[in-house]
Amino acid sequence: MAGGAVSNSTYISSTNTETKNSSYLFPFILVTSLFFLWALIHNLSPVLIPHLKKACQLTDLQSSLIDSAVFAAYFLMALPAGAVMRRFGYKTGIIFGLCLYALGAFLFIPAANSREYVFFLGALFVIATGLTFLETAANPYVTVLGSPQTATTRLNLAQSFNGVGAVLGPVIGARFILSGKELTKAQLDAMSPVQLQQYLSTEAGTVKIPYLVIGLVVLLVAVLFVFTKMPDVQETTDEAIDTSKSSGSIFRHKHLIAAIVTQFFYIGAQVGVNAFFIRFAKFSAGVPEKEAANLLGWVAGLGFMTGRFFGTFLMSKVKPQLLLTLYGLINVVLILTAMLCKGTIAIGAVLMVPFFMSIMFPTIFSLGLRGLGKDTKFGSSLLVMSIVGGAICPPLMGLISDASNIQMAYIVPLFCFAVVVWFGTKGYKLDAAASH
Repeated sequence: MAGGAVSNSTYISSTNTETKNSSYLFPFILVTSLFFLWALIHNLSPVLIPHLKKACQLTDLQSSLIDSAVFAAYFLMALPAGAVMRRFGYKTGIIFGLCLYALGAFLFIPAANSREYVFFLGALFVIATGLTFLETAANPYVTVLGSPQTATTRLNLAQSFNGVGAVLGPVIGARFILSGKELTKAQLDAMSPVQLQQYLSTEAGTVKIPYLVIGLVVLLVAVLFVFTKMPDVQETTDEAIDTSKSSGSIFRHKHLIAAIVTQFFYIGAQVGVNAFFIRFAKFSAGVPEKEAANLLGWVAGLGFMTGRFFGTFLMSKVKPQLLLTLYGLINVVLILTAMLCKGTIAIGAVLMVPFFMSIMFPTIFSLGLRGLGKDTKFGSSLLVMSIVGGAICPPLMGLISDASNIQMAYIVPLFCFAVVVWFGTKGYKLDAAASH
């Protein structure tokens, strides 16, 4: 997912513990590649939004449905994906997920030929369904591919490839998808119908080769999984979910409810900030689309990746809720600056936001699960499902943009980060406050 992979899977154990850790090196590389593959798709979305807006002649609201298609798939398919894993195993689930991913990528070709926006959304939904399977399985696999003592280190290493995808996604999109031809409405109106259709078809067609290559690479990874011996990943019976042992409704945990609400808004902010950056850069500073996409990758993406490591270091010295509040306040100020200023100041403010977003998803997640006891796994599932915020907040931004402008649309992430600040100051301790 966009905020960094956090699995809601149960505790796992390996039945191949007698195998030497060195034999896990290639399987570990394969599983780690999954973290990059799903991050790549998420970070191509900010490129697809302005590109398909142009090629399919969409409003900002319509173009924002790209993120809605992706995150709706996560929300709708998370539980079915988990059921498939339990029934057929994690390796089978990964191979099935990769096949769906590849199929969705190949569907971009007929979608581009037809230039029908709904076909692009359908292709993205198929890809995201595949990603749901991959994210459900990847974390459990990483934890068993070696010594239990180094499981956390391996997981952090694998998750760092999310950051690589965050950097390379927009850069690849800038190089191979965006044409750099940004015609004004007057220029489009001056074209003959034949010239206009040729221009729009050419624009839509730039996605064919990149997504064909992506689909072929994903298929290759699927074949490698087929022929690679992977360890068994099993639930331990004593850790299986047993709701009969829960001492009441999970919704009695007020801080968990606060975390679910906050995670919903945080994911909405994270997706929305990046989704419309290329449009924002053009409106507020006249930055060309290719240059804006490169800035999104090399500055914002790299900032998000380094911010995760720096934030982890700070948490050894600062309480997580305090750091969350501070980062939330900083982002409120940055977004407000971006809304009120123009030029380099506005662009720079938005580009700094991902650095301070970097610790939010895992921090909200862990604070929400504190003290849940036997309800931890169910609470984890609810927190994961709250990423549906990524399907709802971008369309709200698109709606505001169509009614005013894209700069004013950033009031949505501004509100979302204000919710994060509330959670860091009060929301995380609602249960403790209620007990006094």
